[in-house]
Amino acid sequence: MFLSLIIPAYNEADRIGPSIEKAYAYFEHTDYDAEIIIVDDGSSDRTIDAVKEVFAKKPGTLERIATRVIPLGTNSGKGAAVKRGMLDARGRIRIFTDADFSTPIKEIAKIIPLIASGEYDVVIGSRAADGRVLVKKHQPWYREAMGRFYNVLVQLFVFRGIRDTQCGFKGFSGDAAQILFSRQQVHGFSFDVEILYLARRYGYRIREIAIEWYNDERSTVGALTDSAKMFWELLRIRNLHRHDR
Repeated sequence: MFLSLIIPAYNEADRIGPSIEKAYAYFEHTDYDAEIIIVDDGSSDRTIDAVKEVFAKKPGTLERIATRVIPLGTNSGKGAAVKRGMLDARGRIRIFTDADFSTPIKEIAKIIPLIASGEYDVVIGSRAADGRVLVKKHQPWYREAMGRFYNVLVQLFVFRGIRDTQCGFKGFSGDAAQILFSRQQVHGFSFDVEILYLARRYGYRIREIAIEWYNDERSTVGALTDSAKMFWELLRIRNLHRHDR
């Protein structure tokens, strides 16, 4: 299997169908085999039913594209959903993206050659790179301010040098994914920082690239409640891995 596309989903019944259809349309113009994995994080709406409905409508021309849904059963956090998808994936390249496709599916074409060539092990989408020129629809000012403040905290408490740790669009070689996500302990929204911290610790080659991005106003991240949890998770990361080698 060449590529695995992992999509964590929590109460995404309204958005997941159109996103999968966009993935189908993209894969119509590729020639490699791939899999689309939806990991349902204990949704209380019809997310799983919506996924199964659109999977049943996969075009006959896409037999090389496998599809599956993995239900977690209970709401465990975005990090838990991505971890499960990454470890269950079979692709030599594994990319996760948010269910709303804030980053258009076509942007995976920027990640694939960088990993397939063996030049990089981890390639992360960034809204901050290249002066944010590819951010086509911005978040409200207070969310952007909070995001920048969070990154300052990352630089202070965890590591320096990555401008956007939280963009939900990241790719890994299969080998790197197995090592990193098997060691992941943070299941909330700060899991990205933990994974990047581990990637640096294990000497993986990381590339941050500018990607097109559109804010979806129906964000599932709570500005206050989730921010407090993310800060607490951030403070724990170094301690969680103090004995790792």
